[in-house]
Amino acid sequence: MIKINENGRSMVEMLGVLAIIGVLSAGGLAGYSKAMFKHKMNSTLDQLTMLVTNIRTMYGTQDNYKDLTAAQAIKLGIIPAAMQNGSALVSPFKGAVTIGTSTAASSGIDDTAFIVTYKDLPSEACINLATADWGSGAGSGFIGVAAASDGSASAADKYVGATTEGKPLKVSDAITACGQTNKSSVSLKFY
Repeated sequence: MIKINENGRSMVEMLGVLAIIGVLSAGGLAGYSKAMFKHKMNSTLDQLTMLVTNIRTMYGTQDNYKDLTAAQAIKLGIIPAAMQNGSALVSPFKGAVTIGTSTAASSGIDDTAFIVTYKDLPSEACINLATADWGSGAGSGFIGVAAASDGSASAADKYVGATTEGKPLKVSDAITACGQTNKSSVSLKFY
């Protein structure tokens, strides 16, 4: 009689091990994705804060922001290095960033404010930017914020009204404005 060696793992045991590995891998990928989003969001907030500070410092002795564009800001050297991609500005989410001038509501005079617009944002990033506290009062320079789910720059005409100047959007308003796309835009207006 021949003795059969039955040492080792059965097929069911191996499938169980593979299933456990699959579940752990999926959890790891989800955690990595969430961590990457937080990193991109923190980078966006840091870059925007630095950009606004640099613009306000550079133009602090001027009467207005006339001729302020992304190209002009690059020439002046006031763009954070991570935002610059040749002659264009990009966010950590790989969407375009634009800079333009506007009218501060309180003055009614052209070019007394500037707008920074982030395009092609995931809706979660749009909501985070639109509801962030940019400070209140004259010291912060923050006038208002607008958001759009279609990625259009037309968000610029939908700023928070003068009675709530310097306040972020309410979370419910930001959710509605940003929608559920990866093409959202946020425009922030400062003086």
